[in-house]
Amino acid sequence: MSTELKKQDNNQAGSNSLPMVDGLKVGIVVAEWNAQVTEALLQGALDYLKESGYPQDAATVVHVPGTIELTYGAAQMARSGLFDAIIMIGCVIRGGTPHFDYVCDHVTQGCAMLNATGNVPVIFCVLTTDDEQQALDRAGGALCNKGTEAAEAAIKMAAFKHAFAQS
Repeated sequence: MSTELKKQDNNQAGSNSLPMVDGLKVGIVVAEWNAQVTEALLQGALDYLKESGYPQDAATVVHVPGTIELTYGAAQMARSGLFDAIIMIGCVIRGGTPHFDYVCDHVTQGCAMLNATGNVPVIFCVLTTDDEQQALDRAGGALCNKGTEAAEAAIKMAAFKHAFAQS
């Protein structure tokens, strides 16, 4: 089986070329918990889509209370059939109890399950950090904005999905 993906020149995160997906629709589900971080990640994703030539309506954003609820939100978006890819945005900061481990395990396994059993790629953009500063550094701070990387992955996986659907 052979597939071809149309590419556009793009010098953004990770790659010199990015597939162009006609009529791209990305669902983004964002945890309200640690909003300073998750909203910065969301903005990074939205900015990347815009800079990559996609209109504002290419993304539909919904919010859920916390990171645990991301899996449910992403599953509902996937079941709707409206999206080419879905991004789960959250942030879990280590505390003094094992709660961190339970939340991280739950959302990681949920995302993996959705990808293994579903028809829509689900991109994992959940920061799991030791402290708030590490999270801020990865949400547009000193290091990068992982939201931009998630948007890039969503575009590439949507193109991958379309390439196989057309074969």
